[in-house]
Amino acid sequence: MAEKSKILIIGGTGYTGKFIVEASANAGHPTFVLVRESTLSDPSKSSVIDCFKKAGVNIITGDLHDNERLITAIKQVDVVISAVGLSQLADQVKIVAAIKEAGNIKKFYPSEFGNDVDRSHAVGPAKTLFATKAQVRRAIEAENIPYTYIHSNCFAGYLLPTLAQSGVTAPPRDKVVSLGDGNAKAVFNEEHDIATYTIKTVDDPRTVNKSVYINPPGNIYSFNELVSLWEKKIGKTLEKVYLSEDQVLKNIEESPFPDSLIMSISHTVFVKGDQTNFEIEPSFGVEASELYPDVKYTTVDEYLSRFV
Repeated sequence: MAEKSKILIIGGTGYTGKFIVEASANAGHPTFVLVRESTLSDPSKSSVIDCFKKAGVNIITGDLHDNERLITAIKQVDVVISAVGLSQLADQVKIVAAIKEAGNIKKFYPSEFGNDVDRSHAVGPAKTLFATKAQVRRAIEAENIPYTYIHSNCFAGYLLPTLAQSGVTAPPRDKVVSLGDGNAKAVFNEEHDIATYTIKTVDDPRTVNKSVYINPPGNIYSFNELVSLWEKKIGKTLEKVYLSEDQVLKNIEESPFPDSLIMSISHTVFVKGDQTNFEIEPSFGVEASELYPDVKYTTVDEYLSRFV
């Protein structure tokens, strides 16, 4: 059996990164995480770092602004996965430059893990965010660095515990507000599954220079279908309020950041249907659950049952 690629994860202590580090170590990849010195001394991150160490993960001290350390880290591995947060998205060009200089990387995964930013009808802050991600893609492609773009669509942990309702802490049992007519299809994936699929692609030649869409059939729901499923589980019909697209756009414009960003991303998902409104063509993409039918993913149905 071929030796598994060594993987460096940048942003590994963040929300998405933690799951990717865990999946990489569990799959038997020699796993390295680039961690800032300030993170190592942050008490709120100590339990995460301890978990990494227990799993045999190699901690490398460094950050995106220390080019020498970044290149040294990159030279120890075969594949780089970035899971950096919003504030560092633009700085990923530093990773691109370091990968180019190091010259040994088989594949780079920029921090995507959401909608396909090249197939989007985003407005407002989401448009700006997606443009930044697209700029990083173009930089990777310009340098001819092999890549995989992971489109994980909606994080189940962000949206399903509240049925995508703002200002609540549990799925509502009386009233829901829908952005648009509620018929646009979205995809809701559990975070461990997103990480499992991501790591599965690392040594798979079918995913080189491709977008990988995590669209398992059991997780594709319109908002109306999601509410209907929840109603069946609790045996109750909810009152439904539908906001027109004009009202949603007005709310985005009048809201402060980061509320406006969350609303504008929700607009692309629930009003425009940007996660499912195009065909995945073999020229640019592949679908994860078709590539890896052996992965037993958590369905939306199963996930919502936790809250009944």
